[in-house]
Amino acid sequence: MNLIDSPWIPVRRKGGAQDWISPLMISDPDIVALDAVRADFNGALAQFLIALVQSTTPMDSLSEWEDLFEVPPDGTTLATWFAPLNAAFEFDGDGPRFMQDLTLERTEALKPIAALLLETPGEQALKFNTDHFVKRDTVAALCLACSAQALLTMQINAPAGGAGHRTSVRGGGPLTTLVVCASPGEATLWKETWLNVRTRSVFLAQGGDPTKTDGKYSFPWLSDISELQSAGGEFSPMQAHPAHVFWGMPRRIRLDAEEGVQGTCDLCTRPSDRLVSRIITKNYGLNYKGAWNHPLSPYYETKGDAWLPVHPQPGGYGYKHWLPWVLGTTSDGARKRPASVVSDFLTHHHCGGQFRLLAFGYDMDNMKARCWYEATLPIYGLAETDEHAQSIVQAVVAQMVEGASLVTSWLRDAVKQAWFGLRGEVRGDLSYVEAALYATTESGFYTILRDLIESARSGDESDGLADMRRRWRRDLTGAARRLFDERLVGGAPIERQNPHRTAEAYRSLCKRLNGDKLNQVLGLPLSATRNAPSTGKKSKTRENM
Repeated sequence: MNLIDSPWIPVRRKGGAQDWISPLMISDPDIVALDAVRADFNGALAQFLIALVQSTTPMDSLSEWEDLFEVPPDGTTLATWFAPLNAAFEFDGDGPRFMQDLTLERTEALKPIAALLLETPGEQALKFNTDHFVKRDTVAALCLACSAQALLTMQINAPAGGAGHRTSVRGGGPLTTLVVCASPGEATLWKETWLNVRTRSVFLAQGGDPTKTDGKYSFPWLSDISELQSAGGEFSPMQAHPAHVFWGMPRRIRLDAEEGVQGTCDLCTRPSDRLVSRIITKNYGLNYKGAWNHPLSPYYETKGDAWLPVHPQPGGYGYKHWLPWVLGTTSDGARKRPASVVSDFLTHHHCGGQFRLLAFGYDMDNMKARCWYEATLPIYGLAETDEHAQSIVQAVVAQMVEGASLVTSWLRDAVKQAWFGLRGEVRGDLSYVEAALYATTESGFYTILRDLIESARSGDESDGLADMRRRWRRDLTGAARRLFDERLVGGAPIERQNPHRTAEAYRSLCKRLNGDKLNQVLGLPLSATRNAPSTGKKSKTRENM
């Protein structure tokens, strides 16, 4: 099976029917989305198609990009683009295989095919019978198409897996952010792919050595690993072609496909005359180190001025992630930048229409997959704004998120005081307080964000912005009061409450919410009393911090 011309990718057509296609068919306007049986497979396939197109397209100007966005290349053109890579995308056979170690023999360790699935219980879980929720032996055999999807997903997300089992280019379970169409009626698989492809010169300048044109520097399975990395060594960007960032191979794996049997695939449930039930594995694959700049991930700056890719954390995604993932943050000590494809799209492609940011990835605890998170964040008409307008949006949203964080801390303090007293020992996890406030104010945030983007685009930088700040202040303070009174404290059985503590906590919360600290954070005018000349006496309006 060759992954360029074989129909191994599950998709959904406009009428809702599922189909299986090869990459040569991705420009078919009737294909609207990927449709794998697992969300992580969909995420991996989206990255595969972006990587394949980015690695092969000769497009090198913004006008060409816009032309191909509106009128996709036909199958013949795509075949011309992909043809040089055919040999690298063979999935079975005796020679090099896609994302599989060339040198592994069946004398190496054999594992069940389920080991390619990130949530599969590990050896310790099996030994101590702790596989309570994700059971063993639920996947015993896969068809070649699902095997390819599983292998791709593992190599992209490879977590820590014991001695010598390397993590992916971006570490275990990286966050991926893609630009997608906001309206399902406008989306096609081609558009969703092309929105995340950059001009060739920009792509080649992202990192790595463009002069390393031998195939093994882009597709490491084409050679023995020793030709790329010495024993016990590391593999850095300058040892590879820029395309390698998409095609990393941290795990040494080879499918044991020689003795495939007939049956039904345990994932897609399609009949197959060649099921795969085992893989051959060996540790000490490519050891990715250095400043790898993956174009599909946002990054954050460390204290040592190094930039590291973002990974999903417990709690999922919300509007507090909008700014760092869309425009970035510039505050000292906490600088964050969006994925290169996102910033490139917003800087250079002033497309009409509405777009969203699709964010997804595994929250990993070393080798344990805790959760798969996936969400879309609206971009609205931000792609139609200029740099000045985007800087206005960036500044105001930073204030809004800082304000939400401040009110969250006040609300948490008030809840702690009501339940445990000022000096009482806090028992239990209070993260639900933050989750409740952000969930309650999310709709208001995005309503204001949409108005803010439109206001910045039209050049309104005065009254309109001030009104939005005031609206956000009302949203935050109103939500905090209601949550305290109706859900977080007041909603509990009366016999479990301490009325005196509750009243004091609520009074303290309201005093903070009515004070000037929130005005200062949001860029609103301070109260007249606060700005009055000092008389040597404490102001009666000073908030109780």
